[in-house]
Amino acid sequence: MSHQIIKSNKQQLPLGSLGLPFLGESFNFLFEKDFFQKRIERHGYIFKTHLLGRPTVIMTGAAANKFILASHSDHFSWQEGWPPNFQQLFGNSLFLQEGQEHLKNRRLLMPAFCGTALNNYVGTMEKIMLDYLNKWEAQIDLTWLNEIRQMTFDIASILLLGSDSLGMTQKLSREFIKFSQGLFTPPLNLPGTPFSRALKARDNILQHVDGVVEKRKKNPQNDALGLLVQSRDAEGNSLSHEEIKVQSLLMLFSGHETTASMLTSFCLVLGQNPLVLEKARQEQSSLEIKEGLTLEHLRSMPYLEQIFKEVERLFPPVIGGFRGVIKSFTFNDYYVPKGWKLLYLSQGAHRDSSIYTNVGHFDPDRFSQSRAENAKEDFSLVGFGGGSRMCLGMAFAQMEMKIFASYLLRNYHWEVLPKQNLSLHPIPTLHPRSGLRVKFYKNN
Repeated sequence: MSHQIIKSNKQQLPLGSLGLPFLGESFNFLFEKDFFQKRIERHGYIFKTHLLGRPTVIMTGAAANKFILASHSDHFSWQEGWPPNFQQLFGNSLFLQEGQEHLKNRRLLMPAFCGTALNNYVGTMEKIMLDYLNKWEAQIDLTWLNEIRQMTFDIASILLLGSDSLGMTQKLSREFIKFSQGLFTPPLNLPGTPFSRALKARDNILQHVDGVVEKRKKNPQNDALGLLVQSRDAEGNSLSHEEIKVQSLLMLFSGHETTASMLTSFCLVLGQNPLVLEKARQEQSSLEIKEGLTLEHLRSMPYLEQIFKEVERLFPPVIGGFRGVIKSFTFNDYYVPKGWKLLYLSQGAHRDSSIYTNVGHFDPDRFSQSRAENAKEDFSLVGFGGGSRMCLGMAFAQMEMKIFASYLLRNYHWEVLPKQNLSLHPIPTLHPRSGLRVKFYKNN
């Protein structure tokens, strides 16, 4: 693909339609089935539309991912790309920060998501997961998505926000649901609107975090807030009280919602692929795990890692990412002017037949050392982002998913029940519309 930076504004804009005046194609984007796929088939891997009040270029494919996430990342702004409700609700968190501010704060947040910290999280994750597995065993029939969301929320609430009681976790969960609903509604701060309720819920969550941060300053602990209170970079910089608070909302959202999406997809697709399921069970059996899991156990599950990569490829929790175009550029000989919005999509690379064989088939072996199909081209697997903005909590999420999968595969069976809608809905993260109804029981 040819792409270069140009200064002329007389080049050809991408093909596509800007839709209706002001509204553009926003309603089509929200409600039209296969909105992106139809336009990719019509126009190719770069096309124009008009979303959320601004002309927007859609780009997809591995070359586009590399262009946006790495080689020309300085042409794009996170803060100017995301809708206003995201900006207001998340505030000046890492999610929307740029340049040196982002790099500095990313370094300061890192101690909560790597090394010793992850090892300290294992026991808490196990305890919460075992409680839920026992609960589901007693229920037998359940709608799994809601249960998995609550489980991952409990883990994030305790490890990332310092919740110390079931009552506090349940209260935060209710507030977080209101907060999340405000991310995908018009940003109208009027009494009774979802956005107004979301702002109030955000303030209630931050009030909780405020109290925990004060406690951690006096008595540091090994949860994320305790580590962030103590974090210092090489120059001695630390996060302020207010910075820790605002980062906590991002940690809560990214630390549970996307993980719940991937785990639900994992359970669905293994329920539909008995040969893959059996091979995964055999790997777990070969480890001869007697008591609790260790990081060494988790590093010895290559086939399970392949499964989760294939889940990431076929069922990425989020469709891609918004950016604001702050420098004009050309890509594939199409000109995109400064001031436009950009949305990159993961599906173009994830389902590219020049990279992946039989792209619609669930095949974890494509990620084996012998095949390594994703190694054919950089940025061909971007469910966790890429480049310098790779998801900070990726190792946390991967560890959480592997712990859950290990206990599930070793000790339980489940059946995906018939007569339910398993088509996938992308908001707030990818999930089956039915919520995934299953029959769940312990191994004999």
